[in-house]
Amino acid sequence: MTQRSLKALEKITGAQLRLGHLLAAIRQAEEMTVTAFAQKLSISKQYLCDLEHHRKCPSPKLAAAYAEKLGYSPEQFVRLALQEKLNQDGLHFQVELTPLAA
Repeated sequence: MTQRSLKALEKITGAQLRLGHLLAAIRQAEEMTVTAFAQKLSISKQYLCDLEHHRKCPSPKLAAAYAEKLGYSPEQFVRLALQEKLNQDGLHFQVELTPLAA
């Protein structure tokens, strides 16, 4: 998922995309149950429910691992996790990631 596609989704929904929204959308698009999706991510279904309902936010490292398990680029998952941490702390900044050269 590119930055451009995220901006398009945010424009359509009228709200900032959050990691929980993204995980729920992927799960629903793949027509997976909470139990099956949680197993795919190697997490409990309660934790998945907490993520989808924004009660918890994973670390950037875990967000990257979820992206890889789901076959997505880690960049957007990490960006969304970092953005959520800033939002939770009441810090009004926009997160943008730039990959480091290997």
